[in-house]
Amino acid sequence: MAAGYNWLLVLCSVFLCNLVKTCLPSISSFLSRVLQKDAAQEMEMRTEIQNMRLELSTINMMDEFARYARLERKINKTTDKLKTHVKSRTAQQAKMKWVVNIVFYILQAALMVSLIWKYYADPVTVLPSKWISPLERLVAFPSGVTGGVGITCWLVVCNKVVAIGLHSIS
Repeated sequence: MAAGYNWLLVLCSVFLCNLVKTCLPSISSFLSRVLQKDAAQEMEMRTEIQNMRLELSTINMMDEFARYARLERKINKTTDKLKTHVKSRTAQQAKMKWVVNIVFYILQAALMVSLIWKYYADPVTVLPSKWISPLERLVAFPSGVTGGVGITCWLVVCNKVVAIGLHSIS
């Protein structure tokens, strides 16, 4: 009885993999925000720079040149520090995106290989031979059952159909 639902198991697996694939950017962004500890410090530096710029706008450059120059150097130093923080955060986000994608694709490949391994000899479904007549051997691979649809062909078809369906929805 369970062998009759191979097609549904494969279809659900492919659907879930494609659904998770569309959510990968959100997942990596969420993980970066959770693991990031410098967000509060960046906001503090931005506020500090704004306050210093407000103070700088109140100082007359001709009358208080030394004070004006010190404050301007401090603004530049804080701005450079902020740029460094933003670059490191961006690099961390890119690294997190890369790691999440690699982990996902490894898990997806392991799932697909395990499905192929488990249902290697069983056809997903059996169709009349004349429906798939010129491609019968290719469609039946690896099961070799006449008129059968093999797991690899079914995986390819399901993956394409689900990808097109999810793409048209989003």
